Amino acid sequence: MSARVTETDRAGSGNQSAVMSWLRGRLSNIAPFITLLFLVAFFSIASPSFATLDNVGNILNQISITAIMAVGLTYVILCAEIDLSVASVANATGIVLAYFTLQDTYANIAHVPMPGWVAILFAFGACFALGAVNAFGVTRIGIPSFIMTLAMLQIGAGICAMLVRGQIAYNVPPLVQTLGQQALGPVPYVVIVAGLFLLVGHLVLTYTRFGRYVYMVGGNREAAEYSGVNVKLVIASVMVISAVCSGVAGMVGVAYFGSAQQNEFDSYLLDSISAVVVGGTSLFGGRGGIGNTVVGLLVLGVLNNGLDHINIDSFLKILIRGLILLAALVINIYAQRLRTAQAATTH
Repeated sequence: MSARVTETDRAGSGNQSAVMSWLRGRLSNIAPFITLLFLVAFFSIASPSFATLDNVGNILNQISITAIMAVGLTYVILCAEIDLSVASVANATGIVLAYFTLQDTYANIAHVPMPGWVAILFAFGACFALGAVNAFGVTRIGIPSFIMTLAMLQIGAGICAMLVRGQIAYNVPPLVQTLGQQALGPVPYVVIVAGLFLLVGHLVLTYTRFGRYVYMVGGNREAAEYSGVNVKLVIASVMVISAVCSGVAGMVGVAYFGSAQQNEFDSYLLDSISAVVVGGTSLFGGRGGIGNTVVGLLVLGVLNNGLDHINIDSFLKILIRGLILLAALVINIYAQRLRTAQAATTH
């Protein structure tokens, strides 16, 4: 009888240990989802106007531009790199688009009018070129991505300053205007564009060889090289993908805001990085994905929108966002340590 009890206790203890191990291994995925549920419940109780269908639409609308940027940034962070130029590239691309679009005389801004499709091509070319410069600097010259993209942040800001010289442009091609300001039935096109980028980004990461290479490079760069993966090409590709996603966000964004001007997207750098990190994608690479980024976007969207609904002090709102990001970073680091400890124990 005693032996049976002992065996049962050991089995129960083993099951508990397995559950705890499973929870620790998925801490970075579980914590953001619990945070999202808590925020939704709290703001629903605190403000009757929060939990409405119209407000859900408002939240999706508000996070759409950030979502487009965050797709490319997710790829970069999965490779254990960083891109600090996303907001600057978005701003520069939007201004290039406006620069090649006919502006009204009251805008008092230098521009070179081109047909709409040509202006869009020039804008795509601009963001691709900026991404290619980042890729070249990181993979060929060997500049750390933090420093390279910090330099590109300044280059993008310089392009913006040269083209608009402190002025504001208002017109963009009709196609971009439609995507930024019109809707398909009750759903704004900007939300549809963001949804498509998130979907395609997820499918590529999950079901393609390139997606597997991204995870391999982020998880163990040396092992990826020994497996025959062209690590430099993968890193270069994700830098270009990040810039193109930022460029699309910039083009749609200038239509969404109704203007193109200097420093218009500055706040989106922190927003997009926060969305990826708060969602649980590891800063050390190899873990996470678009699903995590979606949760991170919703956490930030619900937080910003909910704080507006309860009329909290705007300065306190900035502090709360900073604390949420700090908590996500702590969880990110802690989860990485747990994974390292588990790996050491296993081996």
